[in-house]
Amino acid sequence: MSDIETLDCDDEAETVSLGEHAAPKPSPRANLADRHVGTRIRERRIMLGLSQQQLAVMIGVTYQQAHKYERGLNRISAGRLYDIAQVLNVPISWFFEGMEIEAATGEMNPRQRMCLELARNFALIDNLKHQEALSMMARALAHAETVPPDADLIPDLLSRNS
Repeated sequence: MSDIETLDCDDEAETVSLGEHAAPKPSPRANLADRHVGTRIRERRIMLGLSQQQLAVMIGVTYQQAHKYERGLNRISAGRLYDIAQVLNVPISWFFEGMEIEAATGEMNPRQRMCLELARNFALIDNLKHQEALSMMARALAHAETVPPDADLIPDLLSRNS
């Protein structure tokens, strides 16, 4: 067997020297896609309030494997991605949304970090009425631009939940 192998990745041929135990290196594009999908898995897991251990059990892998998926260190097979999508209750395409935008920046922007922190903190709220009030407040703030600036929505929403 030859110790030189040609890999065809996205119409760009890449030649990689293979040692006795070395594995072919994925293209930089593949690494970016793996990291993006892993980040989306992590986002959704946090939104649902699941730990990495819980997700790992639900998809039938070890905690370490789930961690590597989220970091983009290990590639996810199509079948495994389907299983993850089922467990996280999203279509497979959801994992690839925003990939073009992230490709330009390479990492999470402050808004993405804030959304993750908001989802994480929301999941930690045990009181259902508090969760509902926060959700209503977020909805009101999101639609604040369509409402006249002098409308006093927040106190009204909070008084209804007391």
